[in-house]
Amino acid sequence: MSAGHNETGNSSFEVLVKNIESVHEIASTYARGAVNKSLTMRNWMIGYYIVEFEQHGENRAKYGTNLLGNLAEKLKIKGLDRTMLNLCRIFYTRYPQIREVISHKLLEINDVGLKQDDLKKEGKNGNGICEMPSHKFSTPPEMLVNKLSFSHLRELMSIEDDFERFFYEIECIQGAWSVKELRRQIATNLYIRAGLSHKPELLLEKLQGNQKLPALEVKDPFTFEFLGLDEKDFLTESDIEQALIDHLQDFLLELGKGFCFEARQKRITIDDRYYWADLVLYNRLLHCSVIVELKNDEFKHEYLGQLNAYVGYFKENEMTEGDNFPIGILLCTGKGPKMVEYALSGMDNRLFVSTYMLQLPSKEQLEEFMRKQMKEMGI
Repeated sequence: MSAGHNETGNSSFEVLVKNIESVHEIASTYARGAVNKSLTMRNWMIGYYIVEFEQHGENRAKYGTNLLGNLAEKLKIKGLDRTMLNLCRIFYTRYPQIREVISHKLLEINDVGLKQDDLKKEGKNGNGICEMPSHKFSTPPEMLVNKLSFSHLRELMSIEDDFERFFYEIECIQGAWSVKELRRQIATNLYIRAGLSHKPELLLEKLQGNQKLPALEVKDPFTFEFLGLDEKDFLTESDIEQALIDHLQDFLLELGKGFCFEARQKRITIDDRYYWADLVLYNRLLHCSVIVELKNDEFKHEYLGQLNAYVGYFKENEMTEGDNFPIGILLCTGKGPKMVEYALSGMDNRLFVSTYMLQLPSKEQLEEFMRKQMKEMGI
């Protein structure tokens, strides 16, 4: 009998609430000596119950997309809001291998119908158990639970590709990264930079040692496959900028019609201090300057403030007769739509935020590198 079913085989929202309350109570007690591990297991089990209920619950038509909100309101457990419950659901689907280390304590809950044998089964069955990863690159569940906190795993869950997620899991464990450092490495595309590098070990050793205008539509994302960045051992923001200059014609074509190059790292003076605009272009169709700022990082509101200051400077000091107001384009590796929306609120609508992608990394080369990493770690 699967979780979320009563003795007659029917699902009940109340049983779902009871299951999660029981898991939370047992995990909270058991967590005294192993807070992170127990929290991780608790969240995985909660994810299991939610997925099972959604797949087989008789009340799913009634609760529909409001299930998580109703569940959070009913549970009234601190920290288990709608967002966290959704994370638990994603956690279960992303990391099915954690079933192998689920605490026996969490299996002693009454009236849940979950058997220990169910958690050891591979493949998807009538109980809603997710399939184990089919690829051979899978971080052992003991290592995931013992070496990474749930905060780490929360960052990793945002990665869709299994191998890319595996890459960050291993490097995070190897480098003993903090959550902040893991977030930074994901935001700055370490996976892609390592895949494009002839010697990814050098890159990783270095790390461990140290709205739219009416007449213009900015693409999102840009694709810079023409850059040929696989000629370097490891890549920096300056490398990407230099590659854009080296392949200027392709870059301007990628931007769209009418763009002409003016300057790179153009020095401007504001309040007796020097600043440098990454790229300055001119669009002959729009009759305006275009300031491009390139960040090898995910979007941050301060980047937009910097670009806005540069656009303001050009508006006051660089415009000539017949010119329209300048435009600013911020290129980042990733962006959250709401943060961009809020950051742009009240600003000039001649500012654009877009993402860019480099060419795909060499997966074969990265796989070979990760095999060496796994061997060193005894996996």
